[in-house]
Amino acid sequence: MKQMKVETEQQLVLFDLAAEHYAIDSMNVREIIRMQVITKIPGAPASVEGVVNLRGKVTPVMDLRKRLGLVVGQESKETRIVVVEVEGQDVGLIVDGVSEVLRIPVSVIEATSTIVAAEEADYILGVAKLETKLVILLDIGRLLAAGEKRMPLGAETTRDRAAAGTAIA
Repeated sequence: MKQMKVETEQQLVLFDLAAEHYAIDSMNVREIIRMQVITKIPGAPASVEGVVNLRGKVTPVMDLRKRLGLVVGQESKETRIVVVEVEGQDVGLIVDGVSEVLRIPVSVIEATSTIVAAEEADYILGVAKLETKLVILLDIGRLLAAGEKRMPLGAETTRDRAAAGTAIA
């Protein structure tokens, strides 16, 4: 009888968003690039900043702060685009900065309680308790597949204005 190998470590890419620490599985990350000029796409969801030309391939870019409903700060020299592969498609994610790639023991990851992780936040896998910080682990596939559930206050889409009967110029 074959024994299943139990994963004892997870390799993660750690990054910052709105002064908090987040991480995604390094297996999803294609590359990390410096911020570049983004071409806006009319009618795109609020969190989609536009597209970039990444080695001849048009790649959508999403502001992860907007997607999570966080405060969007000023772009800095630390701002990066983390290019991830989700369902066979590359997507760029704007983050405030990438801090490190780290192997952490699965034993330091604690599941989020039902109070913290409501059904609409099922993309939160847990919280890693590291020596100096807590890191929120994201399931990037679920997060991007979940659509536009969270939007910052005051943000609205063209669809929202049209549904409200507001004229669109």
